[in-house]
Amino acid sequence: MTHIPLAAPQGPADGVAGWAADLVDTMGGPGAGLAIALENLFPPLPSEVILPLTGFAAGRGAIGLLSALLWTTLGSVVGALALYGIGALIGRDRIYALWHRLPLVKTSDLERTEAWFAAHGTKAVLLGRMVPIFRSLISIPAGLEQMRLPVFLALTTLGSLLWNSALVLAGYWLGEQWDLVEGYVGILSKAVAGLVVLTVAVWLAVRVREGRRARYAKHRREP
Repeated sequence: MTHIPLAAPQGPADGVAGWAADLVDTMGGPGAGLAIALENLFPPLPSEVILPLTGFAAGRGAIGLLSALLWTTLGSVVGALALYGIGALIGRDRIYALWHRLPLVKTSDLERTEAWFAAHGTKAVLLGRMVPIFRSLISIPAGLEQMRLPVFLALTTLGSLLWNSALVLAGYWLGEQWDLVEGYVGILSKAVAGLVVLTVAVWLAVRVREGRRARYAKHRREP
């Protein structure tokens, strides 16, 4: 199949899509892997643009389909490993020391989170690789809790392969309409972000109310 440059007039020309297209045109599969590794480290770079575009590139002969899947999955794992390393470097003791200085939080909150991760960490890492926003963030608590590295690598590789395959193949099959994937995954990303914001807002409201009740009770006990 003839290699048609993605930067051609009918291809993506600017923004994240143009940047990713240039990487793939210049470096081939490793360029796609680099783009996804950076997407893991900087979540504002959207995988819903980079992965379908990589599939589109495979459909046009810029890279092979298997190469696209291999390099994007490798890039995901490398990016996740970097975040795992950051979590491990920060360490549990530093997190607790920082947590004690934060307003509106309790040590018991962090302890419950640790207990939950100890019980469900493997599922969280695997499924988290397929959820926008959490794709990157889930690697940090895995490092903090020092999940065994072989287990982390296996779960991250499998979860990344499933997510990447779905979006790369969608771009491959959609061809010139690869950008439709961004719209559908973007809706999911916004829904997840909205749920996170709502959860945090409810949690903050509960904490503020508990603080007011505690101050009121203390005031009543004072002579």
